[in-house]
Amino acid sequence: MSYLLVTNDDGVNAPGILALTQAMRALGEVEVAAPAVNQSAGGHKKTLFQAIPFTNTTLADGTPALSITGSPADCIALCAMGLVPKWPPRLVVSGINRGGNMGQDITYSGTVTAALEATINGVPAVAVSLARRDAERVEDYVEAARVAQIVVQKALQMSLPPFTILNLNVPPGKVKGIRLVRQGVRIYHDQLEFNEDRTLGRIVGPEPSGRFEELGTDLWAVHQGYASLTPIHLDMTAHRFLAELAAWDITL
Repeated sequence: MSYLLVTNDDGVNAPGILALTQAMRALGEVEVAAPAVNQSAGGHKKTLFQAIPFTNTTLADGTPALSITGSPADCIALCAMGLVPKWPPRLVVSGINRGGNMGQDITYSGTVTAALEATINGVPAVAVSLARRDAERVEDYVEAARVAQIVVQKALQMSLPPFTILNLNVPPGKVKGIRLVRQGVRIYHDQLEFNEDRTLGRIVGPEPSGRFEELGTDLWAVHQGYASLTPIHLDMTAHRFLAELAAWDITL
């Protein structure tokens, strides 16, 4: 029986992690370790030289879980360094995030970076997001959990290259199918909001849009009602630009 570790960035009490945990039980033994509070858009933060409190808790269905007062990456790092006795798992599954993680979102996403932290520690991982920001009930995540179960089952049967994860985004409603796609381009509409005496700033604004019409991207697939599946790796080198950069003839 496979041993899986489930985490997220919306927090241990979020409905998405409960739906994901329940779906993963069909594939093996499941352990849960997740942030104590919502860590959305926290990026790949790793807490160093500071105490990271943790405690035992349960999900709404009674599933035991570790509640960690740190980032999603902290959750994986602590588990890898001995917080859970059965490390390494066969696979880490991160999600289900409330809202999509497509295009440039992945640089902000705690859901994705928890999966990246897993592959840094030698464990394959899948990040799962539901492109619906108002999903507040466990029932809202049932279809996304079904799709995640199919992808994770295949990932358990096959193998991922080192430092590579799968990023799964699921549209609202009934899913038409799965499309293997590249990252698209997000367009953000953030706004800066101040308090009355302009001593505090707050980033607000509507949900990001993007180039939905660009074929073969995660944004296009989800916009068309398909689940998008994108392999993402930690080598962020702009390989195609290396030759052009060499032509700059930068010397000392």
